[in-house]
Amino acid sequence: MSVQLNHTIVWCRDKQKSAAFLAEVLGLPPPTRFGPFLVVELANGVSLDFHPNEGETIQKQHYAFLLSENGFDEVFGRIRERQLAYWADPMRDRVGEINHNDGGRGVYFEDPDGHFLEIITRPYGSGG
Repeated sequence: MSVQLNHTIVWCRDKQKSAAFLAEVLGLPPPTRFGPFLVVELANGVSLDFHPNEGETIQKQHYAFLLSENGFDEVFGRIRERQLAYWADPMRDRVGEINHNDGGRGVYFEDPDGHFLEIITRPYGSGG
């Protein structure tokens, strides 16, 4: 049996702002509407479906995105252009640094709702 993740809901304050932020930073097509959601489609068929959590506290989540080396350069360039804070580690001790875990590169940064986003060029554990 093959099991794949199809979509997940990203709770946010402003779905337009949050979905557009992610699509723009990752260099993806603009979000599309599906029912009450704004949907950001990823290359592997998984979608992030943004929905406002009206009046409730947003439970911050972590979303990691696997990119090619060139894709990393492009996304990291947009992070720096926007002057977003970024870290090499999830504890946020290594501010303004890139990690080289598993022989690749990675950084963490936040979206407008405080979700902790990560871009990496190598899957965890792939470095041997």
